[in-house]
Amino acid sequence: MKQYIGCDAHARYSVFVSVDETGRIGAPVRVDHLGRGLRDYLQALEKDTPVAVEASGGWYWFMDELEAAGLDARLVNPLEAKRQIGGRNKTDKLDARGLAILLRNGTLPEVWIPPGELRDLRGLMRGRLAMRSHTTVLKNRIHAAIKRYGTLDGEAVSDLFAKKQRLRLSLAIGRLPEETRCATLHEWELLDEVERHIGELEVRIRGRIGCVGWVRLLKSLPGVGEISRFIWRLGM
Repeated sequence: MKQYIGCDAHARYSVFVSVDETGRIGAPVRVDHLGRGLRDYLQALEKDTPVAVEASGGWYWFMDELEAAGLDARLVNPLEAKRQIGGRNKTDKLDARGLAILLRNGTLPEVWIPPGELRDLRGLMRGRLAMRSHTTVLKNRIHAAIKRYGTLDGEAVSDLFAKKQRLRLSLAIGRLPEETRCATLHEWELLDEVERHIGELEVRIRGRIGCVGWVRLLKSLPGVGEISRFIWRLGM
């Protein structure tokens, strides 16, 4: 008889509850993640058994385990699932049972699961995005130091950090008071280092993602730039 399984996953353990086709609810099973406990439990299940897991910070590796065991992995929108399950009491057993019931009834609020390779490629874009946020902070700090002491000659420019403006930026930093100048030079050096790493990531992004034919077609759309088309490709 086909089983529908709901899983309430945590960092160190998971709780599984099954519901069969007739609506009969099985006893909850707690499985520790240490050692082979989780893998052995999943491999003991019948192939293609649907297993519902809420989307959380650690769902990538959990999907990998479900797929490796030949199970039908289902990723769940946690907020919508909570609304449908209802009830004030929230326990691992009740959450897992609620997911299993929604799965069996065909009302599970599912989220698209990108393939494993695509999940991995997302790391490139997330790494670039995080580094880009650091460059914004560093640029703002350098701008603020120059503005505080008014050391920039001439008219303001749209991008003081462009290559053709490096001499002007260097002169502006050089006119800062000694300790402020020292700190700002370190920030500028760090900015250059982060930019170098971003450039290396972008080369890898173009090589791994940009070679896909229909990704190149996205760039033909108005307003779609090189990086944004990669984001579309990865479903981010």
